[in-house]
Amino acid sequence: MISPQQVEAMIKAGLPDAQVQVQDLTGGGDHYQVTVVSSQFAGKGLVQQHQLVYGALQQAVSTEAIHALAVKTYTPEAWKATAAS
Repeated sequence: MISPQQVEAMIKAGLPDAQVQVQDLTGGGDHYQVTVVSSQFAGKGLVQQHQLVYGALQQAVSTEAIHALAVKTYTPEAWKATAAS
């Protein structure tokens, strides 16, 4: 089991400028949805963006501390556009 705070810290370690929202989908500490906003996503495709997030969480995913992970990624500009709509 891994806490939402630990998930957030791991993502921020890999993507230092990231704004991160973590939601525990089941309450069991192993199924998460994360929303990550980072300027490091600029110019990258969706798969590349998700790979950056998975890379930051590699240890937790490989040891199955995180069993399921839903990822939403945005550049700061895309996040502002989403928030405005």
